[in-house]
Amino acid sequence: MLQSFHWYTDGDGKFWDQVGENAQHWAELGINSVWLPPAYKGTVGGYSQGYDVYDIYDLGEFDQKGSVRTKYGTKEEYIRAIEALHKHKIQAYPDIVLNHKGGGDEVEKIKVMRVNPENRNEFISEPFFIEAYTRFTFPGRNKKYSEFVWDYRCFTGVDYAADLKETGIFTIMNEYGDDWEEVIDTEKGNYDYLMYCDIEFRNPAVREELKRWGKWYLETTGMDGVRLDAVKHMPVRFYNEWLDHMRTLKPDLFAVGEYWAPGELHLLSRYIDATQGRMSLFDSSLHHNVHQASKAGKDYDLRTILDDTLVKVNPALAVTVVDNHDTQPLQALEAPVEAWFKPLAYALILLREGGYPCVFYPDLYGAHYVDKGRDGEDHEIWLEKCANIEQLLTARKKYSYGEQRDYFDHGNCIGWTRAGVDDIEGSGCAVVLSNGEEGIKSMEIGKKFSGMAFVDYLGNHSGEVVVNGDGWGEFHVSPGSVSVWIEKGR
Repeated sequence: MLQSFHWYTDGDGKFWDQVGENAQHWAELGINSVWLPPAYKGTVGGYSQGYDVYDIYDLGEFDQKGSVRTKYGTKEEYIRAIEALHKHKIQAYPDIVLNHKGGGDEVEKIKVMRVNPENRNEFISEPFFIEAYTRFTFPGRNKKYSEFVWDYRCFTGVDYAADLKETGIFTIMNEYGDDWEEVIDTEKGNYDYLMYCDIEFRNPAVREELKRWGKWYLETTGMDGVRLDAVKHMPVRFYNEWLDHMRTLKPDLFAVGEYWAPGELHLLSRYIDATQGRMSLFDSSLHHNVHQASKAGKDYDLRTILDDTLVKVNPALAVTVVDNHDTQPLQALEAPVEAWFKPLAYALILLREGGYPCVFYPDLYGAHYVDKGRDGEDHEIWLEKCANIEQLLTARKKYSYGEQRDYFDHGNCIGWTRAGVDDIEGSGCAVVLSNGEEGIKSMEIGKKFSGMAFVDYLGNHSGEVVVNGDGWGEFHVSPGSVSVWIEKGR
């Protein structure tokens, strides 16, 4: 999978066209699916990244929030981009954001209570009335596709009282309750509320509207799967119901959820149990490990790199990542993997049996942007393209098949072999990683390779390795590097 964007992707409206233009190249690299950014209109129209959702039916078609197009382009260009991906046998996974809505069209007088932001279960006021932008009529769309009007009964909470000009967290008292919905995570007491107008899934009319919208979106775009945003902030029962509905329309619909809980594998496992395997999850635990490893250098014990990760305990439902738009520098969950370690991290997710690897756009192309940091000052960021990333992708496509043998037996040097398969000529490889000195790893790759010479496909280590009569070889790696050894001449 390729995450085809980052937080600072250009907002010139040409993105969807660029997706189509890149489709052939991505297919040649072995990309099978593309995660696309949120396609619908946000609170600031053509400038929104898409996570500040306003109208989920406006894919860049209506004059709303100051523009017709979104940051990424128009509806027609979006659909054309998906068609281009399909032409090259690449699946399209739109980013779906159903946790909240922002930019309401009209204020309503609603009954609320103030909430302690650090303990959402603690109410810090008596009930009182505020005016809030909780009514969404979408006048620019004029009821095309849906006549549904969102009002305060569709939301559990808001973060702004318009009449008081006060920000905070206010729980809405309506017929569905005056508390938050039940979620897996107990961070902040209850982490149902995230931002804007938080959607009330206890309202059956809301659930039915979102199912109608899902059918419309599927039929309109021809999507193959979904990336589900902020699932830790939403009740499990909603996505169980919604995905079951969507799979009556498309039984093979793929789904991956963003439950970001670095270093807390137990929460990912609990969510998978609660959803009964209906969706995969991004392996935030593995990202936590590779981030820590990149910071610690030779002091990190590589033998533990896969410990307490989703890909180790549930590889079939793990989507593995090295970085994403939230972890990149200057973002809310900033925890970027250091550039020197990225080739090692990508070898871990691309060249092993377990997991569904996801490549981050700046790691394939680089990125440059300026934004304010937590200190309030502007920072210029240059993200380097990951060294050897095309070769690592090609190595996955051509060589990384067959039985896997692991040699995680040294704190600074680990490796594994793939024995290849008979129906893919030339398949099979040996991979060695070092976060310290130059390393040598004695590993078995298989007797069928006896007497054959191997070379480092990445070119990080010179020389050849000849596999002995028992199918073993002495595979080298340069300091702080990765080598992928393949049969010479392949």
